[in-house]
Amino acid sequence: MKTLRTAVALGLWTAGLVAAQAPKYGVGRAVSAAEIGNYGIMVGADGKGLPEGSGTAVEGKAVYAAKCGNCHGAKGEGGIGTALVGGKGTLATAKPLKTVGSYWPYATTVWDYVHRAMPFDRAGTLKYDEVYSVVAYVLFLNGIVEEKQVMNASTLPKVRMPNRDGFVPDPRPDVGRMGKARE
Repeated sequence: MKTLRTAVALGLWTAGLVAAQAPKYGVGRAVSAAEIGNYGIMVGADGKGLPEGSGTAVEGKAVYAAKCGNCHGAKGEGGIGTALVGGKGTLATAKPLKTVGSYWPYATTVWDYVHRAMPFDRAGTLKYDEVYSVVAYVLFLNGIVEEKQVMNASTLPKVRMPNRDGFVPDPRPDVGRMGKARE
C-alpha cells in the first residue's frame, strides 16, 4: 500500500514538473469551424466525398503558374518540389520516377492530396474549383485528360490512371482492408 501511494505521489510530482516546464511560445491560434469543415473532407478512390466544383486544364494553367510552378517547375518537371510529370516506364527500373502520371493509381487521390497539402506553404487554401483545375492541368501535362475536359465529382473518378493496376492487394492476413487497394 505504501509503495502504491509512493508511486502515485511520484507520478503526480513528475507530471507537475513536466507541466511547469512546458514552454509557452505564444504562437498559433484556434482552428475555425470553416477550417475544420474544409479538412474534414474524406475522398476515396471511388470519388465518394468529392465536393461540388469543377475545372479544366485551361483554367488550371493559370492557377498552377501562380501557386504551384515555383516549387514543381513551370511544366511539372520538378524543382524544389517533386516532379509531377514524366517517369513513364521507370517504375521497374533502378531509378523510378514516381509522378502523377507514372505512379498514382487514382485521380481522386490526387485531388485529395492537392486539396489537403498544397500549396506547401499555404496548405488547404485552394478553393474547390482551383483544386479541380490544377488536378486537370497536371493530368493534362501527363497526357491523361484533354485540355478542355471538365473535371468534377462525376468525371474525375472515371479518369483511368496509367498505373491503376500497378497496386495489388496485400495478402498478409494481419493487414486487413487497409492493405488492399480500394476500387
